[in-house]
Amino acid sequence: MPTRRTLLALAAAAAATALSSPPALAVGSLVDMQVIDRSRSETLATWRFRGASYIAGRPGDRYAVRLTNRSSSRVLVVLSVDGVNAVSGETAATGQTGYVLAPWQSAEITGWRKSYSEAAAFYFTALPDSYAARTDRPDNVGVIGAAVFHERVAEPARGWLDRSPPVARERADGNFAEAERRAESAGAADSSTTGRAAAPSPAPAPPASMRAERDSAFAKQEKKLGTGHGEREYSPTSQTAFERATTQPAEVVQLRYDSYANLLASGVIARPRPSPRLPDASPGFAPDPG
Repeated sequence: MPTRRTLLALAAAAAATALSSPPALAVGSLVDMQVIDRSRSETLATWRFRGASYIAGRPGDRYAVRLTNRSSSRVLVVLSVDGVNAVSGETAATGQTGYVLAPWQSAEITGWRKSYSEAAAFYFTALPDSYAARTDRPDNVGVIGAAVFHERVAEPARGWLDRSPPVARERADGNFAEAERRAESAGAADSSTTGRAAAPSPAPAPPASMRAERDSAFAKQEKKLGTGHGEREYSPTSQTAFERATTQPAEVVQLRYDSYANLLASGVIARPRPSPRLPDASPGFAPDPG
């Protein structure tokens, strides 16, 4: 059932572009999502593995998420990176604010939205340094997601006698610095305790095999890629009204990412097989006997 709620979303500040044919590495049908390596100005290659799409990032490289509306009507894209809304910094949910794309429009989202004129750059980094981990939300690191909504089509006017009141508009609850302030306050909290209760007895140490398994898991996590909160950049946007046609997204698009080495080790990227050496039909001429 269509929702009557109208929210204010961010209109992506990018020129509309006409598309003649689908890009080779398209992910998504209603909205295509790709990742651009900003250092090299190239689209990262995509691998398909067990029904999911993957890209390989390099630590330290800045990137942008390119969103392309492949329809003839406006859409709202609720973009999340590592399980965090890229606009508001909230733990991602489909009912939140996002970017509005005009028909056939393409826009590159370069970072975490800090204001209507600035964004903190996306860059690949180790999981502990990721924005999600630094704000105590590391569970979904390694996934870029987009929930796409159609716009509700206005009902035709019923004539000059129509006196229907306009639909009330609500301001989106987009607090750009909420998560950042939460992280700062957590870091400033005093970690010392003054209680007089006796300290509990230490738990027995786990067996050596369990410690080795735990240390191995931590080592793998340390090597996993996440997305950092980089320097602020000029990234202008504007505000527009958008009413969703439905409460559930029309499409959900996901891109998973990690380092090339990790994707190779996990089987996402197939290891190259050496070419077998074929016998030479004409290796040379017969030598004289000794």
